[in-house]
Amino acid sequence: MALDPAEQHLRHVEKDVLIPKIMREKARERCSEQVQGRDSIQTQLKEDFTKCCKDSGILMVVKCRKENSALKECLTAHYNDPAFYEECKMEYLKEREEFRKTGIPTKKRLQKLPTSM
Repeated sequence: MALDPAEQHLRHVEKDVLIPKIMREKARERCSEQVQGRDSIQTQLKEDFTKCCKDSGILMVVKCRKENSALKECLTAHYNDPAFYEECKMEYLKEREEFRKTGIPTKKRLQKLPTSM
């Protein structure tokens, strides 16, 4: 019984584990970019957060709440965005289809091949 590479049906584990994992990774990346900033205000927030964490040591959990809240808000906004879920779902389906065609996981396909054998 061969699996159709283009099949769109998702199993329970794909809906509840694998796609949310992709969402977490992409949301962290996007929120990190936002915190690092594309403008001077966001850059200042990133610098403030970094400085707060370095200066506070163990107490950073208590002292850097404001900065941490901004990051949490960003992540939550992504997790609750249906369009973002669909984007991650399509990315997962594309990876799964490619795996079913080639039998090679994405990570191994993306690794560089040795130049000499």
